[in-house]
Amino acid sequence: MIELPEGSWWDWDIVACDPGRLRLGAGHDISYAHGLELVFSDPVFVMCPAAFQDPVFRAPTPDEVRLIARQVGEAPPVLVAFEADAGGPSLASGLVAAGQLDIVQGTVFRYWCENLTVGERLAPWVKPPA
Repeated sequence: MIELPEGSWWDWDIVACDPGRLRLGAGHDISYAHGLELVFSDPVFVMCPAAFQDPVFRAPTPDEVRLIARQVGEAPPVLVAFEADAGGPSLASGLVAAGQLDIVQGTVFRYWCENLTVGERLAPWVKPPA
């Protein structure tokens, strides 16, 4: 199970996903910026809603551990499970298996912003105006 730093991490979404990295962003309202990222390196299994709220992280169940071991051939170094509100009639389950997990704090702007200060950066898709 993971421990998040203190803060308002209610609103979540997938910031970026490619074969080498899954990046989840969180904050109290992520429409303009987010302040926390869970960065999964070398993800081998991802079952995660694109956007969700108020996740409850928990230890994976024995069935989830068996599922991942069967899918990838062995138990990975990182296995994170959670339930969250994804807008449906019941909670959505999330399960991520990866080689490493880094928890990164700092403001990440989702729109162009000039004069960034230390600890601030732009989301991967934000490009300077032409």
